[in-house]
Amino acid sequence: MTVTEHERWMREALSLARTARDAGEVPVGTVIVKEGLKVAEAYNMRESLRDPTAHAEMLALRGAAKNLGARRLKGCTIYVTLEPCPMCAGAILLARPDTLVFGAYDIHSGCCGSVYRLTEDAALRLGGVPAHGGVLESECASMLQDFFKQRR
Repeated sequence: MTVTEHERWMREALSLARTARDAGEVPVGTVIVKEGLKVAEAYNMRESLRDPTAHAEMLALRGAAKNLGARRLKGCTIYVTLEPCPMCAGAILLARPDTLVFGAYDIHSGCCGSVYRLTEDAALRLGGVPAHGGVLESECASMLQDFFKQRR
């Protein structure tokens, strides 16, 4: 995919993050794409669902698996506005998409390059999922920073 395609899908993920923000959720959005078509999308819903696992990535993975009729997301690219946490990185690795693209780095708990590279750890013997960060990074980071400033 070209940079323009990555930016296009990340902008869709940012739109979902705004929806999360407006609902009082941490503003993170995820879009899953296969062959140029969106197969799933989600935003954080931990507060509204009262579910600690209701991260945007987890909800989108469930949606994509259902829509594609398969637990493995071969041929898919996942776009998420924030570098995935350990739980989400593990789920992404198990889903085995072709690629993960994220916006803002999470220097505290990011597991796709910042703190750890769970999706690319050869010791797990799962093949790995290449992760590429920094797509529309400033826009993704700004939304998160603004959200947390308002909450403090």
